Amino acid sequence: MKATLILANGAVFRGGAIGAMEDRVCEMVFNTSMTGYQEILTDPSYAGQGVVMSYPLMGNYGVNREDNESVRPWAEALVVRHLSPVGSNFRCEDSLGNYLRENHIVGIEGVDTRALTKILRSQGTMNGMITCAEHFLVQEVMDKLAAYRVSGTVERVTRAEREMFPALVEQKLRVALMDYGVKQNMIECLRKRGCEVTVFPAHTPAKEVLSGGFDGVMLSNGPGDPADNVDIIKEVRALYESNIPMFAVCLGHQLLALATGAKTHKMVFGHRGGNHPVKDLEAGRCFITSQNHGYVVDADTVDPEVAQVSHVNVNDNTVEGLKYKRPNCFTVQFHPEASPGPEDTEYLFDRFIASMGGDR
Repeated sequence: MKATLILANGAVFRGGAIGAMEDRVCEMVFNTSMTGYQEILTDPSYAGQGVVMSYPLMGNYGVNREDNESVRPWAEALVVRHLSPVGSNFRCEDSLGNYLRENHIVGIEGVDTRALTKILRSQGTMNGMITCAEHFLVQEVMDKLAAYRVSGTVERVTRAEREMFPALVEQKLRVALMDYGVKQNMIECLRKRGCEVTVFPAHTPAKEVLSGGFDGVMLSNGPGDPADNVDIIKEVRALYESNIPMFAVCLGHQLLALATGAKTHKMVFGHRGGNHPVKDLEAGRCFITSQNHGYVVDADTVDPEVAQVSHVNVNDNTVEGLKYKRPNCFTVQFHPEASPGPEDTEYLFDRFIASMGGDR
């Protein structure tokens, strides 16, 4: 069956339908990763978005139950140049095409993803609609695209109740993890370092978390505009003022920055992929990182009496990390748990463990 992708700027891409056969409006973003499509689809940070994979071949190693980053996929749509009909890998349990259909993810293949990526890179992230209809009214589509906004996503992706995960080795510490759209591997990175991890719903009051006797608090990744989370930001401020050891990633990094007086803004096309170079200013080293964000902390708004920039993106010099002046508090924009090949940035989890009084 044929499918059509219409962008908010009027550009039209035609191809073949994959996944769910229905109309879908979402914010179109591009990802430069060569692998990891299953982790991308199940990353809650993609809630409300359709993902354009710039690498031309997807689905060649299939899907399996182990690689999910959450209990369900969150991406609205997937756009690829070529979808492999079968997966070839010893861990393969099903094809990517079947996975899209079973999880109601709309998709389109046969698209010139290079041209599409160039549009999103030059003109910025924009809304798009995928439809299988042979005929449609362009003005009606444009109206739908103009009305769509990614909002309320943290409420959609966070868990309803707290959940405890025991340490995978001898337990040393207890960590409270705020779920703004947490990836499972972030929990596993703590568990394998001897942490019992209690994951809390996003809107849990700081008072409740602080009364639990935890050794530290971690703020997770998540979707959407960080400035929309006004109530959460107030609770993050209370956690910060308690002086409990804190480590924050991605959306959590942005929320803590907002809670301490800094500002954020939406990037033109964001950082999404597994090959973003980031420099640790203190160590003087560059790391290749996995990233997925469309908003960034404004460096000029960070109060030097509160925090200092600790990491920067080598490509565009944007803020990738903050080290706070108060004891045992630091944050990063990238994903240290994602392992885009090397696992070098997992040293940040070791730093968090040390800040709580555990062994490195």
